[in-house]
Amino acid sequence: MKGISIKDIATQAGVSPTTVSFVLNGKAKEKRISEHVSRKIQKIAAKLKYRPNQLARGLRTGKTKTIGLIVEDIANSFFASVAKVVEDEADKYGYKVLYGSTEDNVEKAKGLLEVLRYRQVDGYIITPTKHLDKEIELLKDTNKPVVLMDRYFPNVSSHYVIVDNYGGAYAATSHLVNQGYKKIAIVTTTSDQIQMKDRFDGFAAALKDHGVTFNKTVVKKIPFEMDRAALAQEIIKYLQSVKGLDAIFFATNYLGIYGIESIRSLGLRIGVDIGVVSFDDLDLFRLHSPSITCIAQPIQEMGRQIVGLLMKELNHSSSTSQHVVLTPELMIRESSSRQINAKIPVMLR
Repeated sequence: MKGISIKDIATQAGVSPTTVSFVLNGKAKEKRISEHVSRKIQKIAAKLKYRPNQLARGLRTGKTKTIGLIVEDIANSFFASVAKVVEDEADKYGYKVLYGSTEDNVEKAKGLLEVLRYRQVDGYIITPTKHLDKEIELLKDTNKPVVLMDRYFPNVSSHYVIVDNYGGAYAATSHLVNQGYKKIAIVTTTSDQIQMKDRFDGFAAALKDHGVTFNKTVVKKIPFEMDRAALAQEIIKYLQSVKGLDAIFFATNYLGIYGIESIRSLGLRIGVDIGVVSFDDLDLFRLHSPSITCIAQPIQEMGRQIVGLLMKELNHSSSTSQHVVLTPELMIRESSSRQINAKIPVMLR
């Protein structure tokens, strides 16, 4: 069905399309258009359910009042939750959000950036894939506001909002050691991006600092792109191949979910036969029996900080790159301790 145009409104109001454009773009007083005519135009526009063409508006004003949000996987609870906060915060400033998922694939990420460029978004919030640094630099060179989230490129000067991944992993691993676990494994991804590297380094440092064995047998790395049906089997094979494991730190929430499935399929009792901690919180972890200890990221604050930084950029009030590192919480539950539902802030390095 053909959309309602400015010409349609002008015909019904008995004025020129230019007059309608001035009124709908908030320039009625500036152009000395009477209150009577202005109200008449707005009433007709509302009655006809007029919606402006954002691309056309962008050509006229240079602003489309839209933001591009690119995450790793919008189906992942963490990214979905952050996206909802970003959407709510952006709405307070009159902005709409366009979404896309990269599945940690650089070519897909580049394709999404191309689509968002075509849609003339005013700014970008990006969870970057590996090798996307040149595209981030290009956006900056064209004066497009960019805020990175969850991870960043050490070699690229940019705004970013992250959590202290190192500190979170260090706290989770130290907690397991303090509960008396002796052979603690990490199940992580093969990614060498900064957030996963920091989680691995925090795990390793905690073991070494507490004098607990750290060698390749306690490390299992799984490719992100592995078929999810095969992922649980991969964890099962690992658990069967390493003797004496009494605790596992899962470096992402989706690995934690498949880890729980794998452990249960082997007939092991979480919190009794094997301790479990996961990075990121989920309703599933809180409601599972036994409940799962985790490192919880401050999602509300993360979303608020991300949008706040982007708005400063859009208003040209931020000149230097700002780095926001938020503190996660260690949520102690039944899977690793008898101390239920405790909250321990993670100290930043």
